[in-house]
Amino acid sequence: MAFHPDFVYAAVAVDDEVLILAQDLVPKVMADLGIAEYAITATFSARGLERRICRHPFLDRNSLMVLADYVTAEAGTGCVHTAPGHGADDYLTGLRYGLEVLSPVNSEGCYTAEAGKYEGQQVPAVNKVITGDMQESGVLLHESAITHSYPHCWRCKKPVMYRATPQWFISLEQNDLRAKALAEIKKVEWTPAWGMQRIQSMVENRPDWCLSRQRTWGVPITVLSCKECGEVVKSEALVERIDLLFKEEGADAWFRHGVEDFLAPGTCCAQCGSTHFVKEEDILDVWFDSGTSHAAVCEKREELRSPADLYLEGSDQHRGWFQSSLLTSVGTRGRAPFKGVLTHGYVVDGKGKKMSKSIGNVVAPQEVIDKFGAEILRLWVSSEDYRDDVKVSDEILKQVADAYRKIRNTIRYMLGNLFDFDPEQDRVAYGDLPEIDRWALARFEDLKGRVTAAYERFEFHSIHQGLNYFCGLTMSAFYLDILKDRLYCSGTESLPRRAAQTVLHEILDGLLRLMTPVLSFTAAESWESLYNLAPDAPLDQSVFFVEFPPLHPERRDGELEGRWEKLVMVRSEITKALEGARREKVIGHPLEAEVLLQIGGEWSDFIHQEWQAIKDVCIVSELTPCDDFVTLDLTPYVSKELAGLTVAVRQATGEKCERCWIRSSSVGQNQVHPQLCARCATVVAEMGLGESV
Repeated sequence: MAFHPDFVYAAVAVDDEVLILAQDLVPKVMADLGIAEYAITATFSARGLERRICRHPFLDRNSLMVLADYVTAEAGTGCVHTAPGHGADDYLTGLRYGLEVLSPVNSEGCYTAEAGKYEGQQVPAVNKVITGDMQESGVLLHESAITHSYPHCWRCKKPVMYRATPQWFISLEQNDLRAKALAEIKKVEWTPAWGMQRIQSMVENRPDWCLSRQRTWGVPITVLSCKECGEVVKSEALVERIDLLFKEEGADAWFRHGVEDFLAPGTCCAQCGSTHFVKEEDILDVWFDSGTSHAAVCEKREELRSPADLYLEGSDQHRGWFQSSLLTSVGTRGRAPFKGVLTHGYVVDGKGKKMSKSIGNVVAPQEVIDKFGAEILRLWVSSEDYRDDVKVSDEILKQVADAYRKIRNTIRYMLGNLFDFDPEQDRVAYGDLPEIDRWALARFEDLKGRVTAAYERFEFHSIHQGLNYFCGLTMSAFYLDILKDRLYCSGTESLPRRAAQTVLHEILDGLLRLMTPVLSFTAAESWESLYNLAPDAPLDQSVFFVEFPPLHPERRDGELEGRWEKLVMVRSEITKALEGARREKVIGHPLEAEVLLQIGGEWSDFIHQEWQAIKDVCIVSELTPCDDFVTLDLTPYVSKELAGLTVAVRQATGEKCERCWIRSSSVGQNQVHPQLCARCATVVAEMGLGESV
């Protein structure tokens, strides 16, 4: 019987009896009993009742009085029946007071012999029999029906009874399993890093692992025990017999065969000598099933290895698969089953809401593939930071599709300009490359380093960002834009063109290697085109069987990259002025422009030193210094980024070369090709299409 330690209790005299009730509940209880004449003869703290012995009202046994803070004064008497075998709170109270964990109900819901004359009767139907007996013997003061919450089966909706049953446990203290597991956790690479603290805390605070489950399906606990004394049969022959039958018939062999099929004839209990044995009917916790996959899968298959390089699952598995795998491996192998563990968030819709069929916001992978293609789905996966919940919607996928087109178009442009390039014969040595080409390779070297490091850290969103930025901005919007003149207008075999192709080939080769794990189809198709591979080419020539591009740290030139970073900044400011001139219809294409610069301040020396490079990277026909925009009636653009730089744009003088589109005074001076500038006329003559004059 349990009492609240902080309640004041009263001794209530009714006729020739004394009732003990919580003082605050006396009036209500007396009203429920219909008793008007009573007297409170004493009040006292519940602590005075602790560990006193009282007699059970209708069974021949004594009960210990205990204290428990879950007793309430909202209803009842303030005194609560305690059954350690039928409730979690009662069980913990029983542990504190050393109470017997009595559970007189079997698996069929019937009372056992411990219930005395009620043995074999079904719960809850037997309740009426018990209250009837109490009424007849005079120990029942009052009976009424109440409505309260009670656990129910989530499948059949019927009430579920709590009862204590024998269970199988793995002790976390025996053999220092907990300490060993905590030590192994520190040796594992956790991605994200907070995963280590999460599982560490769970292992530190978890109780012993209860392995057994009372279900009719699952992998059985293969234990035979003596029917008389409960001693477990420990026999290598038994283990081998179970192993043989399981290999032949599967785990159901345990339920299909009788005890006699597992034990050799004449087997006796080592403890009491009995020849009667029973099979364990409980199944294993399903986390034990998956947690032993390192032994059942990784160690059994030749193509795999143990410990595994990586375990990957959702963040909820720190208490599930990751932990069960860790404990079973440390307990049996003395080490963690994995070198690294990666956890991810959950896929939600574009607004961050959990996907649900009832809401109608589920995005099915097959639907994405049908609408956008598998490449877009893979690129989307790489674009999201999986460490948080991952958003997906049509709008997000459209943005990913746009990013994919930029990457694909960059690859197509490179392939289109490598149609006549043989790297074995046409490659230009690194030392002979123009400065802008060496800068491009330095930027690619930076990309290689960041992407390979991101793969090692499983930071796929960083890979996506790196590829997207490099293809869209570094290449398409800058380097390839500048390269067009050399690729289209220089001589076929000329150093400027072959140098450009050398860089394109090396960057494209490396880019395809880097993107293969993400954009598999695109990389494979492009690789086949780059190296003219036949459809039936050997597999080892495929992009999937080559390594990532080698790193060349010596190509990282801080001075070179710093200078070109400044050139990019100057170009960006001049481009703003060119875009304004295009909006005002002053020019159509940048090659129609003459750009006039007024320079002062800290940028003056740099711009004068890099004058020709600035003209080339801005892709304009003329670049002219100017001190007086007012006289020329020009409205300049004043840079807010580069102090002292002012830019104006007007139509360039000279005629437009029909081949390179640059406006030049040399157009018309060649008699054979009067429509070409001097440079293009020379190139055309070298190609055998006419003589230069």
